[in-house]
Amino acid sequence: MISFANVSKQYGKQVLFIDASFQLNPGEKAGLVGPNGAGKSTLFRMILGEESADDGVVSLPKKLTLGCFRQEVDEMAGRSVLDEAIAGSGRLGDLHHELADLERGMSDPERADELEAILERFGHVQEEYQHLGGYELEARARACLQGLGFEDGQIDGDVGALSGGWKMRVSMAKVLLGTFDVLLLDEPTNHLDIESILWLEQYLKASTATILMTSHDRDFMNRIVSKVLEIDDGDIVTYSGNYDFYVKEREIREANQEAAYARQQAKLAKEQRFIERFSAHAAKAAQVQSRVKALDKIERIEPPKKRRIVKWDFRIPGRSGDDVLMLKGVTKRYGARALYDGFDFHIRRGERWCVMGKNGAGKSTLLKMVAGALAPDAGEVKLGASLKLGYFAQQSLDLLDPELTVLEQLQKDFPMEGLGVLRNLLGAFQFSGDEVDKRIRALSGGEKSRLVMARMLFDPPNFLVLDEPTNHLDLATKEMLVDALRDFEGTLLFVSHDRAFLRGLANRVLELGGDEHPGPMPFLGTYAEYVEKTGREAPGVHN
Repeated sequence: MISFANVSKQYGKQVLFIDASFQLNPGEKAGLVGPNGAGKSTLFRMILGEESADDGVVSLPKKLTLGCFRQEVDEMAGRSVLDEAIAGSGRLGDLHHELADLERGMSDPERADELEAILERFGHVQEEYQHLGGYELEARARACLQGLGFEDGQIDGDVGALSGGWKMRVSMAKVLLGTFDVLLLDEPTNHLDIESILWLEQYLKASTATILMTSHDRDFMNRIVSKVLEIDDGDIVTYSGNYDFYVKEREIREANQEAAYARQQAKLAKEQRFIERFSAHAAKAAQVQSRVKALDKIERIEPPKKRRIVKWDFRIPGRSGDDVLMLKGVTKRYGARALYDGFDFHIRRGERWCVMGKNGAGKSTLLKMVAGALAPDAGEVKLGASLKLGYFAQQSLDLLDPELTVLEQLQKDFPMEGLGVLRNLLGAFQFSGDEVDKRIRALSGGEKSRLVMARMLFDPPNFLVLDEPTNHLDLATKEMLVDALRDFEGTLLFVSHDRAFLRGLANRVLELGGDEHPGPMPFLGTYAEYVEKTGREAPGVHN
C-alpha cells in the first residue's frame, strides 16, 4: 500500500535516510519510533507528498485518502465545535456544508432564478452524501467529540473560545471523522486525559484504516500496533510485533551484533599479529601477502550504536514530619458547581497519591490548593512540619528565562555547581551535545517540561506536587523519571494520564467523582491494585 524503496533524504549535512525501505500493508497498524531529529516528521511529510525523496521511490496508490493529525493547532473561529469537526473531516465534511449552503439557496428569494441549477446540484450532492454515510455524520461527530472529552455544551459552543489543548482535540476529531484509508498520527495522546486515551484506543483498534503513528505512551502503542518501524542511523528497520516486542527484539539484535563485532575484532587482531610477526620473513612473504589481501576484502561489522540513557541519582531530600498534608472541611466552588464540599484528606510521609477523575472533576484545582496557588472557599489546607514543597504544572514553563540557553538557566539557578554536574543532569533529561546551548525561547513544550523538571529535581523537595509531569516527555525520559522517583524518599501527590507512570509510582489512589460515588473516594492501594479491584483504568471507563 505505502512503500519506501531505497529512499535517501538529507538536509544540508544532516542525513536522515540512506537507501531506506519499508512497506505498510492495508489495515496494518504500525508505530514509528526513533530519537528526536531522526526523521519521523519528514517521513510523514514524504508520505503526504509535501516533500520528495532525494533518491529512491515513495509509492502510494493513486486514489488513497490520507488523514494526518499533527502537533499544530489549526486556525479555528466562527463555527461551533461540532461544525468545525465536521468541516475538516474531508470529502464528507465538504458535502455536509455544501448541502447546508444549497438548502439556504433554495429558500433565498434573491436566488430564485438559480433554483433549477441549485436543485440539480442538491440531488447530486445528496446522493453522494447518503452513499458515504453522511446522514449519520452528525451523530458520529457528537459521539467522537464526547469520546475526546467534550461536554454537550462545549460541542455546540464557539470553537474560537477553546484553549490550544482543546482545539487539538477538535483537530483529532476531524481526522477520525474523515473515514480516510490511512491515518498518520503524530503523538495523538499528548493533549488527552486518560479517559479520552482509553476511548481513542478502542476507536483505533476497531478502525479499518491503515495507521502509522508516533507516540510516547507505551501502553497505547502496545494495545494498538502490531508492527514497529524504527528509524535507526539512516535506515528503517521493521519489527513485527507491538512496542514491548520491539524493545526485546532490538536488545537481542544489538547483543548479536555486539557478539559478531567482538568475534570479528578478535579474528582481525589475530590476522594482524601474524602479518606483523612474519612480514620480514622471506619464506612467509607469500603467506603474509595473501592474508593482507584477505583482510582488505573482509566487510567490517559495525559496533551497535549505544542508546545513551543517562541515569541520574537524585539527592536525598531532608526528612519531613509524618503528617505531610491535612485538608479539613475544604470547599471549592465554581459558580453553582461544588468541586469540593467539606472535603477532609490526609497524606502521610512516603505516600504516593495519584489523583484521578474525569475532565472538570477538580484534579488540578486540588493540586493548586495544596501548592498554595489557589485558596479554598472554606476549610483549611495545612502543610506538615519540615516540609519543602515542589510544584510542577504547565504554568511552571513560564518561569524560565527565554533569553538564556538551557545550560545558562541551570548555571543561574545553581551558581555553585560545576559544569560537569549540570551537563550530567541535562543529559539525564535528554539534553546532550549542542542542545544545552539552545535558547529557551526556541524550545518545544516538551523540552521546556524536561528543563523545568530537571531544575526541580536537582535539589529535590521532600513533597512533590506534579500536575501532568509526563506531558510531552519521550519514552526514555519517562522511564528515567519513573526509575528516579521510585527511589525518591519523599512524598508524592500527582496527576498523570500515563499508565506506566501510574503503575510505577502510585501506592494510593484518590478518585474524584466516580460513577459509583458522588465525592472524592480514597483507595488505599497501588494503581495496579485499583485497576484489578475496580475493573477500570480510570473513573467511568470500564475495561
